[in-house]
Amino acid sequence: MSEFQLVMPKMGESIAEATIIRWVKNEGDIIAADETVLEIATDKVDSEVPSPKGGKLIKRLFNEGDVVPVGAAIAILALEGGATASSSAPAPEVKTAVVEVEKTFVAAINTINTPKPINGGGTRFYSPLVLNIAKEENVSMAEMENIEGTGNEGRVTKRDILAYVQNRTNAPVANLVNATKATTPVSQPAAQALAFKAPKVTLMQGDEIIEMDRMRKIIAENMVMSKHVSPHVTSFVEADVTNMVKWRDKAKIVFEKREGEKITFTPMFIECVVKAIKDYPMINIAVDGTNIVKRKQINIGMAAALPSGNLIVPVIKNSDNMNLIGLTKTVNDLANRARTNKLSPDEISGGTFTLTNVGGFGNVMGTPIISQPQVAIMATGTIKKKPAVLETEMGDVIAIRHIMFLSLSYDHRVVDGSLGGSFLRRVADYMEQWDVNREI
Repeated sequence: MSEFQLVMPKMGESIAEATIIRWVKNEGDIIAADETVLEIATDKVDSEVPSPKGGKLIKRLFNEGDVVPVGAAIAILALEGGATASSSAPAPEVKTAVVEVEKTFVAAINTINTPKPINGGGTRFYSPLVLNIAKEENVSMAEMENIEGTGNEGRVTKRDILAYVQNRTNAPVANLVNATKATTPVSQPAAQALAFKAPKVTLMQGDEIIEMDRMRKIIAENMVMSKHVSPHVTSFVEADVTNMVKWRDKAKIVFEKREGEKITFTPMFIECVVKAIKDYPMINIAVDGTNIVKRKQINIGMAAALPSGNLIVPVIKNSDNMNLIGLTKTVNDLANRARTNKLSPDEISGGTFTLTNVGGFGNVMGTPIISQPQVAIMATGTIKKKPAVLETEMGDVIAIRHIMFLSLSYDHRVVDGSLGGSFLRRVADYMEQWDVNREI
């Protein structure tokens, strides 16, 4: 039998590594073509890795929990036909493979033009993504060795290195303290600037300990990172969405019969958001150090709750190129596949602005946390009937209207109150100006 190397697949432009969470097949198992061999996870989504060819699994090169770079061999299969497995070169041992990878990574980081490592070359494992970030940000191995890792077995993750870089940018003295803390006592104020630790929890009678699942851990890390990176400010407006409610009540039956799709408020909200972004393009940006990246694409992230209680944000790419029918079909498709864990990594990456519907849980308003590296996220509250004052030709009257609160959290480093408030008001204007006689 001839040998075939199964490699870690490419899962999107921004994905450089993945964690093996479960081996579905054991060594010695016979695998059919396109049959799942293992399950992997990135910081975006969980995926299955099938074998493109049928054969016998003769060697697993990594263990569950290992972080593997994209393109690296993860298993060796013996294919039917050709030479026997014994006549070919023996499969490398897992330990040897990992050691060689570590040597390669350490050699790469040592090429950075920074001070020599303080720990004699370093003994920790670093993923290619982390090393690339370290090289771009001129982080020495001395600094790397002292970063507290939150990954598997204390490994430094992408979030750890980015948080460290941000701390170093905001507090230059932290670099000096961190690089010399092995020999120099750190003062209490400096130590507090380096890191904050959660208070110790005292267990009480009847308490139950529930370990976070992998996705919840990632969400927790992202939320803490976002609040650390961006100074959040939230603005609120009240929108009269009576026309939207009346139009949807009239359109939903006809729309479903004709298109085979249910139309919700979400694609209608997204259309209004896209229009407002075109009016205020500086809300559709990202921050890269001291540079502002103005996005050409308008990719709207749509926060969706999963049955597990976790949250995922599929992205509607190029939303400005879609009409309402296209938005509706895309929203429904992404929402349905999100609930069944069928989204690909590309479908939950690349967002430039996020919309979340807290009204779906009966909430009036919310103060959402920004999805980095975006600079704004908008929340829509529940729609309620309320008495409102209307101006008419005959004078002011009180009428029952459908009212909804909108809230916008934005990064105050680059979005001031004028821009954030004006953008949010413009979204509300488009909602209130919805044509109740619009063609379905």
